[in-house]
Amino acid sequence: MRNAAMILGVIAGLIGMIVGFFGYGYIELVERFGEVEGVAEQFDNAQVIQVASLVAPLLAIAGGAMAHARALIGGVLLLMSAAGMYYAFGFNAFTMFPVAFAAVAGILGLAAGKPDEPKAHF
Repeated sequence: MRNAAMILGVIAGLIGMIVGFFGYGYIELVERFGEVEGVAEQFDNAQVIQVASLVAPLLAIAGGAMAHARALIGGVLLLMSAAGMYYAFGFNAFTMFPVAFAAVAGILGLAAGKPDEPKAHF
């Protein structure tokens, strides 16, 4: 479970980076060149999206990297990443894989116990 959480978390972070680049870039484009009504309008929560564009993929990659050694902390970071991506970008065709991968990786990280210990984290 730890390996699956690690791989899914890193993949979620990489795909989330692509979504984050476009989200951040769109906000900067509209801010620089102005709004075009009906085509390019600024978001109400532009700063939240910009912060989530950076933080959510970072949490996913860090959580995935930590999942093998510290599964509980990695799982929490992965679930925070999934929640951040979902809050900022919603659930659509571009975000369904990073959100789902991060959420599943977070659940696997929380469910994983250390292989050589009889009990889990708790």
